[in-house]
Amino acid sequence: MTQNLEERLRRHNSGREKTTKPYLPFELIFTEICNSRSEGRKREKYWKSGIGKEKLRRLRNLK
Repeated sequence: MTQNLEERLRRHNSGREKTTKPYLPFELIFTEICNSRSEGRKREKYWKSGIGKEKLRRLRNLK
């Protein structure tokens, strides 16, 4: 979740985020705009769940 997508992706790909550093490099496959921070948190939680991760895997494999 971020307000600056380009900066967030740059931080991940430069290795500045400890939790994602082992999985470099990142390619953006999906974005979603939410109207509030609480809505964004709910969507982030969904995409990190088992069902959300499976949908993201399918999107990744289509490319």
